[in-house]
Amino acid sequence: MTKLIRKICLLTACLITTIHSVNAQEIDSQTDTKKNNSEARVTGLRYNCVHVLQLEKTLKLYQEILGFKMSDAEILKSPGVEGMLVLKLKANDFEIALSVTPPQYMSALAPIGNTNHNHFMLKVNNIGPIGDKLKKEGYALENDNYVRDKYTFFTGPNGEIIGLSSW
Repeated sequence: MTKLIRKICLLTACLITTIHSVNAQEIDSQTDTKKNNSEARVTGLRYNCVHVLQLEKTLKLYQEILGFKMSDAEILKSPGVEGMLVLKLKANDFEIALSVTPPQYMSALAPIGNTNHNHFMLKVNNIGPIGDKLKKEGYALENDNYVRDKYTFFTGPNGEIIGLSSW
């Protein structure tokens, strides 16, 4: 009987310790989440965009060889990108956008800012502070209204085109 009581006491002590440990971890996790939510940061990759120069070869690569499936297509109507065809391809939860510039605008490919170039778009939780830090560090932002519009583009130190989006 004494052995049984000891086992029950030991199991109870282990259970109480485990519950306390789990509760402490949950509190720490909630504190970390609150802290992280208040900081402006990248939260994921929104998409990659590839400017297409050879449509047939590009579709063969992404669909037939890499296994992407067409998920959407649209023709843009905004100034500067009017008439651009954007093909969206998906592989599981990853999306890539293929942008095709209309032939009449091929000579007018603009620098950073138009989505007619290769870039990747990062998802951020609060674009304002990040855009402000970039400007302070000397990066030229394509869209000065990034807080209102919830996006901008800039060139990274290696010439890479980086987009930021909080939509």
